[in-house]
Amino acid sequence: MRFLLFYLLYCSTLMAQNSYPKEYFSPPLDIPMQLSGNFGELRPNHFHAGFDFKTQQKEGLKVYAAAEGYVSRIKISTFGNGKTIYITHPNGYTSVYAHLQKAVGPIQDFITKTHYKEQAFEIEMYLKPGEIPIKKGEWIAISGNTGASEGPHLHFEIRDSKTEYIINPMLFGFDSGFKDTKKPSISGLYVYPLTPKSTVNKSQRPILLNYSLQKDGTFLADKVVANGEIGFGIIADDYDDVSFNKNGVYSVHSFLNGQPRFEYQFDTYSFDDMRYVNALIDYAKYKKTQQRVQKLFMKNKYGLAFIKTDESKGQITPIPNLDEVYRIEVADFFGNKTAITVPIQFDASAAVISAEPKVSNYFIKANKDNIFEKDNASVFFPAGTFYDDFPLNFEVKNKVLYLHDDTVPAHTNFTITMTDSKMSKEQQEKTFIARIEGEKISYNSTFRKDSVFTTKVKTLGKYKLVTDTLAPTVSITKPIEGRWVSQDTIQLQISDSGSGIKTYNGYLNGKWVLFEYDNKTNTITHYFNDDLVLNGANELKVIVTDAMGNSATFETRFFRSLKK
Repeated sequence: MRFLLFYLLYCSTLMAQNSYPKEYFSPPLDIPMQLSGNFGELRPNHFHAGFDFKTQQKEGLKVYAAAEGYVSRIKISTFGNGKTIYITHPNGYTSVYAHLQKAVGPIQDFITKTHYKEQAFEIEMYLKPGEIPIKKGEWIAISGNTGASEGPHLHFEIRDSKTEYIINPMLFGFDSGFKDTKKPSISGLYVYPLTPKSTVNKSQRPILLNYSLQKDGTFLADKVVANGEIGFGIIADDYDDVSFNKNGVYSVHSFLNGQPRFEYQFDTYSFDDMRYVNALIDYAKYKKTQQRVQKLFMKNKYGLAFIKTDESKGQITPIPNLDEVYRIEVADFFGNKTAITVPIQFDASAAVISAEPKVSNYFIKANKDNIFEKDNASVFFPAGTFYDDFPLNFEVKNKVLYLHDDTVPAHTNFTITMTDSKMSKEQQEKTFIARIEGEKISYNSTFRKDSVFTTKVKTLGKYKLVTDTLAPTVSITKPIEGRWVSQDTIQLQISDSGSGIKTYNGYLNGKWVLFEYDNKTNTITHYFNDDLVLNGANELKVIVTDAMGNSATFETRFFRSLKK
């Protein structure tokens, strides 16, 4: 019955693949498609939501609409996807184009007008169907490196317009533009003891297994001898013939004695699924080594929709006098597959290597509310904050809250409250709850009522109250005071060592002008528009404010000759 259920789910996946239009969307670039990131790839706190198309390691390539439709949304952000255009299509899907340098034509005109109307660089606009219609293949933007991009590329998505579910572009026929004859690579195979009494190869700690290539092209792992509940994890990547870098795998299936045990496949998912990437991977190992081990089991069941498993949750309990076979199959979208077989036997021997000791003074029950208090600090974890139960280290020393460490992932916000009744009212108004990492101070939006400060966060670690009375710093990269200016831009460097930049506003001859913020270089740039600058003398003022209300003002006077 369990096998039949898996078979039906697998067939429904195949049917879903065949339901997407294969030739409706065209590539958004006019160069050969190469990927620096594919759909479902494991990223910090999320699964990758689309394709990252390479742009020949440069900005400035033309970006085209993948199909006809209308611009339904535009978002300009300092972080995240940066400058982004959304096009809704009549077939029920929406395409997304992100990290753009700028839009072109009517789209850019609309963006510029909105910047000046709202007097802000970061804006978000929702448009009606008739406002900016788009034809298939129309030039809509220039590729860039804005937002949280780590290098020039075009991020591209296809979403269901009604549900906002993100869908693998390969399902729409984009696979025809790639050549892929390479099998996925499994570079690490781990076995985990899952209870205090479990052992694997006489160890109560996770073990890295050796495996060897067989004549049939599959791999055979060393035998696992174990007792109690155990689980497996893999480090897996995929390569194609044209992109020359590793990407994520498309599907992972595991079987115990030929029966499906635990599987997932990256066809489609919702934004609500994104943070579950921290449950899927061995998060503690990732934080310590930057290696992402994909776990093929759950301790407590979590709500990642595309995982299919049975009541075992992928866990395995070896049975005395029974030799068992565990098999893992990893595939890419093109059907290239890598398989590893692991022999398993029951072993009642005592552990030689004991579990790693854990420093803790409390215990978290993941399915219950938990609250802890000491001195000037308290923390409240609602039920469901964490994926699994775990021993928590909670301490307050010298008004610093030591809240375990970031080796345990939180799925939802939890609340930290801290008090300091000795501060003056003026100090309180400049104080926030900060996360401390070495010398780095991270601002958290903090609510204050008298001497009580509260914030909601998603990361364990060290926290304390920080008072910020220092103004941001502002300087011009190329001095223009009293000079005739012929360049097309004015650029300033802005930074803040405390609560961080919150707002910045530029005024040219008393009128608000647009400055674009690049968080990678901490620069703001104004592109001259002869409709705003005066012939002859001009006065520029820039006001930069941090999250605590401290502000700095930069002023200069320059001359410009308008072009005729």
